Amino acid sequence: MKHSSQRLPFPMPGFTMAPRYSRDALVTVFHGDRLELFREIPSKEARLIVTSPPYNMGKKYERKSSLDDYLEGQRQTLTEATRILADDGSLCWQVGNHVEGTEVTPLDVLIFPICKGLGLRLRNRIVWHFEHGLHCSRRFSGRYETILWFSKGDQYIFNLDAVRIPQKYPGKKYFKGPKMGQYSCNPLGKNPGDLWIIPNVKHNHIEKTAHPCQFPVELIERLVLALTNPGDLVVDPYGGVGTTACAAVINKRRAAISDTVGDYLEIARERVELAALGRLQVRPKDRPVYKPDPRTAVARRPSELGAPRLLEM
Repeated sequence: MKHSSQRLPFPMPGFTMAPRYSRDALVTVFHGDRLELFREIPSKEARLIVTSPPYNMGKKYERKSSLDDYLEGQRQTLTEATRILADDGSLCWQVGNHVEGTEVTPLDVLIFPICKGLGLRLRNRIVWHFEHGLHCSRRFSGRYETILWFSKGDQYIFNLDAVRIPQKYPGKKYFKGPKMGQYSCNPLGKNPGDLWIIPNVKHNHIEKTAHPCQFPVELIERLVLALTNPGDLVVDPYGGVGTTACAAVINKRRAAISDTVGDYLEIARERVELAALGRLQVRPKDRPVYKPDPRTAVARRPSELGAPRLLEM
């Protein structure tokens, strides 16, 4: 592990990657606890803090504790995050469910009052929907998680035009009234809304690395583009394999991430280097979500699938 600021031979002018926070470095990759990274960042320095914290499920990258202890750790993290957040900045906390046995606890319900108590203001509860994941046998399989988007104040950056998506009916026009003949929808595209259908990173995803719970770049890019401007600092306290840093670099933002797993950070450094070179492989944002070809589906009788056969009356 390198312990000094590394100037890399990239085409991006002035690119530096450092192991400790520095305003001179485009990217900080900090190996250690997230609170240690926060202590190195001055107050109101970050324009966006975006992350997905561990869900207290006993994954190899986290230490499982009681739910009360877990929430206390989240409170400490969110308190420091609020301190370093700019007055016009945003905080996005992406969470799913904590599962104990067969009982599910939605973490966003528990995180919301912590953020509200810190004076943060909820702007959207974004539902991230994906098609693939673990299959459950005693409840419906989980196919969504949520992003709580908070702003620090009522004046905040929101670049809607940067994240518009194609209109459903792009050529639709007003057929009567003073605007008759004019386009009835924004020519730049429509607001993506608060339900985002973006494939999650599974084994056959082009962005897949060794991390078991990895962000898709597209998810973070939408937040980076909408909630920051070029040159702004984006911070991820649970940085993993560096998806947030990659999304920031691709879009000419600065980034600071931390993680306690050195192997993940080595992958993060490699991915950030590729991002700065324009060579990081990512899923294209305009690629449709995969849908199986119905012509290749094999029709099966209910009896062949183990379902009970109906008795003839």
